[in-house]
Amino acid sequence: MAYSNDPRFPRWIKVQAYKHDGLLHRQWSPAFLVEETSEYWALASKTSLVTEGDGRKWITKENAVFLLFKHRWMNVIAMFKENRGICYYVNIATPTILDHGYLKYIDYDLDIKLYPDHIEKTLDENEYARHIQTYGYPRDLSAAIERSAEEVKTMIAEGRFPFIDSEITDLYHKFLDMNKPFIGRGNNNQKR
Repeated sequence: MAYSNDPRFPRWIKVQAYKHDGLLHRQWSPAFLVEETSEYWALASKTSLVTEGDGRKWITKENAVFLLFKHRWMNVIAMFKENRGICYYVNIATPTILDHGYLKYIDYDLDIKLYPDHIEKTLDENEYARHIQTYGYPRDLSAAIERSAEEVKTMIAEGRFPFIDSEITDLYHKFLDMNKPFIGRGNNNQKR
């Protein structure tokens, strides 16, 4: 089923991340589909319940926009850090697919974090190196993963979408606007 801006389609959707062996790695409680383009799905939430593959659960603390790319080997969680700005967490992963009502991707370990002060850090390089051996990543897969990490760093350096605070903020405000509480016609005391 394709999602669109048509209000007849569900707007709340779950995201699932898998590992190379096909096992579920992590799942997020439903987030609101703010926008879909030919390039990505943009989801937003105030908080999210995260369930790890081993059953552990935890709750995110920040408002966030989650960009899941359809053709790029990456997805981005833009987290609004109170009084500090936006922190971008990039998962190097397969392009996301829509499958049976879930947005799904395979997480390939390498992560890049861009802090609100624009300091960039590559994370989980040791996990990536270990999983190359554990899962037996083929050479062309490793090349795609590493190419994507370099592409993300270039996008950050050039200030390209999705690493533009104003555009992420606009997506989050769109989410808030689309989810304003219903105001009944008969209640004249409510502001419109």
